[in-house]
Amino acid sequence: MKFLVGYNGSEVSKAALSLARTYADLFGAQVLVITSLVGGSGEKPDEIGKARSDLKYAEDYFKEKNIPCETYQLARGLTPGEDMVRFAEENNVDQIFVGIEKKSRTQKIILGSNAQFVILKAPCPVVSVNAA
Repeated sequence: MKFLVGYNGSEVSKAALSLARTYADLFGAQVLVITSLVGGSGEKPDEIGKARSDLKYAEDYFKEKNIPCETYQLARGLTPGEDMVRFAEENNVDQIFVGIEKKSRTQKIILGSNAQFVILKAPCPVVSVNAA
């Protein structure tokens, strides 16, 4: 069994990590953790470094419980939502864990919603988590 977690170091993504770890421990699942960056010349070195640091944190978090975990830093020119769905399809993921934050209508129009995209397009069940 494979679980996928989208992780960016935010409080809601930490909540998704926590729930995924609980489920993985119960079901004996492997966990795949991804961070999605757009890539290209617009990517700043500090963003890349933060992504590496975030993934190291996630890897250590699962190692504490001896849960198999692989981390991936993706930069494929896709939005984080598109990256998660495509990665889930490519890796036969059984369940996705994604953190959600409440956004205003204006924020949704301007920024879109990666979590909404994942929930609607994922090839498997999606568990959405908030930090509240």
